Amino acid sequence: MKILIVNGPNLNLLGTREPGIYGSSSFEQYLPQLRNRYPDVDIEYYQSNVEGELINKMQEVGFSYDGIVLNAGAYTHTSVALHDCIRSLKTPVIEVHISNVHQREEFRHHSFISPACKGVICGFGLDSYRLAIEAFAHPLS
Repeated sequence: MKILIVNGPNLNLLGTREPGIYGSSSFEQYLPQLRNRYPDVDIEYYQSNVEGELINKMQEVGFSYDGIVLNAGAYTHTSVALHDCIRSLKTPVIEVHISNVHQREEFRHHSFISPACKGVICGFGLDSYRLAIEAFAHPLS
């Protein structure tokens, strides 16, 4: 099984950016834990602050991988382009957020990408990524 984790804008600052919301661990510190927990899953990681680069990466793997875990960051609330990209892929996408976006500012309550995704996981910190991988690795039915 091959899964791509894609992090969008400002998520390269995890561990230093608003630790009260996003925690004190960087994604690079967390990623080995995921890989150790799922040794039979090839987990690739990609981060970019640029919308077009996120789209290019998802299109690159979106017809051959088993799943994409996408934390689009602020693009979640603005990007029709990401929505269209997700809908064009064969590979299913799970939308992930570290914080519970529904407990935050009103503008974060709407996601342009949710309708195109297989599911949405939010509010469990970095463990949201594990829950998404679990959904791909061990589907309920």
